[in-house]
Amino acid sequence: MLLQTRRSRIPWTTLVLSAVTALVAAAISLLPPLGAPAAHAASAAPGSTADSRSESRPVYSYENAIRESVWVDTTIDGDADGRTDRVAVDIVRPREPEAQGRRVPVIMDASPYYSCCGRGNESQTKTYDAAGNPVRFPLFYDNYFVPRGYATVLVDLAGTNRSDGCVDVGGRSDILSAKAVVDWLNGRATGYTTATGGRTVKAGWSNGATGMIGKSYDGTIANGVAASGVKGLKTIVPIGAISSWYDYYFAKGAPLFDSGPDGLSDTVESDGAHARCAAVQKRLVEGAPRNGDWTDLWSARNYVPDAGKVRASAFAVHGAQDLNVRTKHLGQWWNALADAGVERKIWLSQTGHVDPFDFRREEWVRTLHRWFDHYLLGIDNGIEREPMADVERAPDQWSTDRVWPPSGTRQTTLRPRGGTTAGVGVLGTERAEPGSTETFTDDPALSEADWSAAIDTSTPGKAGFTTGPLERDLRLSGSGTVTVTATPSTADAHLSAVLVDLGPATIRDYTAAGEGITTLDRRTCWGSSTAGDSACFKETAADRADVDYTVFSRGWADLGHYADDGKARPLTPGKAYTITLDLAATDHVVPAGHRLGLIVAGTDAGLIEPPSTTPRLTLDLPRTSARLPLVGGAPKAAAAPSRTAATPPLKGVRAPHHRTPLPSVSTHG
Repeated sequence: MLLQTRRSRIPWTTLVLSAVTALVAAAISLLPPLGAPAAHAASAAPGSTADSRSESRPVYSYENAIRESVWVDTTIDGDADGRTDRVAVDIVRPREPEAQGRRVPVIMDASPYYSCCGRGNESQTKTYDAAGNPVRFPLFYDNYFVPRGYATVLVDLAGTNRSDGCVDVGGRSDILSAKAVVDWLNGRATGYTTATGGRTVKAGWSNGATGMIGKSYDGTIANGVAASGVKGLKTIVPIGAISSWYDYYFAKGAPLFDSGPDGLSDTVESDGAHARCAAVQKRLVEGAPRNGDWTDLWSARNYVPDAGKVRASAFAVHGAQDLNVRTKHLGQWWNALADAGVERKIWLSQTGHVDPFDFRREEWVRTLHRWFDHYLLGIDNGIEREPMADVERAPDQWSTDRVWPPSGTRQTTLRPRGGTTAGVGVLGTERAEPGSTETFTDDPALSEADWSAAIDTSTPGKAGFTTGPLERDLRLSGSGTVTVTATPSTADAHLSAVLVDLGPATIRDYTAAGEGITTLDRRTCWGSSTAGDSACFKETAADRADVDYTVFSRGWADLGHYADDGKARPLTPGKAYTITLDLAATDHVVPAGHRLGLIVAGTDAGLIEPPSTTPRLTLDLPRTSARLPLVGGAPKAAAAPSRTAATPPLKGVRAPHHRTPLPSVSTHG
């Protein structure tokens, strides 16, 4: 569950003293010599509570910035070639501070995608000149922040692009690829001028303060490096990021894709890594069995238990309809960071797997600028005292909360009961009568869209339960669970639980190709450009859809994992089993007059893989319930109308399409 609020682990007096110290240090480091321009002039950022020196300014030349490559020793030999692996680090930094004896902070994006797949909505890759010097740095971070006194550092994870070693998909090699660079920036690791040579180089231009940012795999690495407790990492900005790789590939044993981490590794590895990393690939296959059992491989790729080691602040961004990196990752990571007292901020959009630069560009650049200014430059602009959460309620319409989930959120139990028509029941607070059941047959061709469209109709592939029309708005904020007691007819069965808002709305079409955005032809510019690296990017607009229902949270499980110990067991047909499905974190308001629905079914087509059999499942309704994070308690609803005749199907977005493991090249990097 997502808790309402936690105290920071840092006492308030310590925070004040630390802030004062940081401000003094920042002011000293930023004082220009006589006759030189001030790099960080006084300016109140729009909406800021700060009143002076609250924004870094673009006073440095991007055209004349230093562009260089360094290879950092990770201290491990992942490809077993007898040499410790070196990762390639491409750097662009302002020339003037070093000439003036100043050091600068770092914005870092460590990724496996800089050559294979590209970054951002336009799939930008790194480019180099004939001598191998970096020319284009993907995304806008360098164009915008280098003139403002930051260095931008882009790291090729081990086994990718120009780095040595092997990809191990979130494991030790991946995390040490980036952690070693943070160490090098702080003088604790060795860097070299070439991939194989012996001449060393130090980051004497860096003040050590590092912020890691990135979407998808990149943001995942930021989570993992933060969980290592590395010194010098001051903040992370994970966007649509994984917190536990098991939960990326499985949902309590139910496979979410038709392949494992070896497939992703094969996609991102360089040609050289393909030739030398067969042993690593073999370990990925053997350590990730397709039955969904928890193994040591998954333990090594679960960052949540190490949240207590995190020294950095965290600004988490996620699409509430991200069906690639589902919001379960956000929910459990957010909880763990809260328990550890980490300073946090969150944006939750209506999109799928989309970068905020492509759904809220101007506000994103402004907010990210202030975030980095505060945590990397020590500028007291007040951003850490502002509302914690921004939530998109409708396309381009946002609300804020002082804390997230908001005060007054409580886990509340709702229960399904049978109705007058088979498979069409009632959702409320009363327990079903003893012995009452509902039955459905798994149909792997049907998805949550099919179930929701026919929720008021008796169909063989699902059991649906709804409240009556709500008398007031009902907000769900956080993570919930659905506990199901089911009797299967076969020795193998998968389950899905879906929450749906039944009523008309205009939403972002998260199942379309753009996952909630449309890319336009015109461009806007965010920073300075060179001939080889433009700061101008295609604009986007919300891709809207008018619907009669909105699915807003989901959970899945393999019934064979009922023991909840990470091991699959064969089922005995005719025997009842109880299992709890974890629902993805959400923040959704079901408006007054709409109905809240719960659907329990089998395979969710396009989102989980089907079982080996076609089971018929009987739900024990008195032993089935949902615990949901409701703001203000249980819903008040008018009596649900009786439904004895078939109703026309409701209109929603298209069924979720099958997705390849993260990130699909076609979905905005």
